[in-house]
Amino acid sequence: MSERGSAELLTVEGLRLGYGRADVVHGIGLSVRRGTIVSLIGSNGAGKTTILRSLSGLMKPRAGKVLFGDDAPVDIAGEAAHRIARRGIVQVPEGRQVFANMTVAENLRLGAYHVPGTEAARRQAAVEARFPRLAERLRQQAGYLSGGEQQMLAMGRALMAEPVLLLLDEPSMGLAPLIVEEIFSIIASLRAEGRTILLVEQNASAALAIADYAYVLETGRIRLQGQAAEIARNPEVTAAYLGV
Repeated sequence: MSERGSAELLTVEGLRLGYGRADVVHGIGLSVRRGTIVSLIGSNGAGKTTILRSLSGLMKPRAGKVLFGDDAPVDIAGEAAHRIARRGIVQVPEGRQVFANMTVAENLRLGAYHVPGTEAARRQAAVEARFPRLAERLRQQAGYLSGGEQQMLAMGRALMAEPVLLLLDEPSMGLAPLIVEEIFSIIASLRAEGRTILLVEQNASAALAIADYAYVLETGRIRLQGQAAEIARNPEVTAAYLGV
C-alpha cells in the first residue's frame, strides 16, 4: 500500500522528520485509500504524533513527499497549516485541546469559521445529532465536560469542517473503557458513511478492530504493514502491543 494506487487519497513517500539535529522519523512511506480507516500503531516515542503534525502542516518535513488528492494529487509537504486545512485535512489533536473557557457551541463554530452562517448551522445540527450529549450542553463551558465529552467535542469541531481526511491522534487517551468503546463505535460509523480516517492510537486492540489497513511504527520506521486483521494476528504484534 506504499505505492500509489488509483483509489488512494494520501500517499507519503520518503518522509523524514526531526527536532534539532536528530531525526525521529526516518524516510517512511504510507498511504490511505479513500473511504477507509488506516491505523498507525506503536509505542510512545515511535513518531506517530510527529507524522500527524507534518501531515496537518504543523511541522515541516526535512525530506519527502506528501501527495494528497484523487485525480490530480498535489505535493503538500511543507505547506502552511491553514492551507492544508482548506484542502480538507483536519486533525483532532492528542489530548483533545478544546477551548476550556468557551462554550460547547462556540468550540463547534470554530470548526466552521470560514463557512456562511446557514451552512455552519446545518453542519452543527448534524454534529449535534451524532453527539446528543453535546446538544444537551451547548451553553456549558467546555472545561466542565468529562474527558469523554471533551473528546466528542474535539471530534465534533473537526467534523464541522467536513474533512476530506480526518486525522485522529490518540482518541482513547485517558478515557474509561466504556467511553473508549463508544468513541471507537463513532469512528467506525464515520467510515461506514464514507469518511477517510488516519488513526494514531496506542490502544492497538481497539484500533486494529476497526481499521482496514495498519502500519506498525518503531523508532521512526515502519516495522510492519498489512490488512488490519492480519496485523492483529501477527505474533510480533500480539506480543508487543496486544498483551498476548
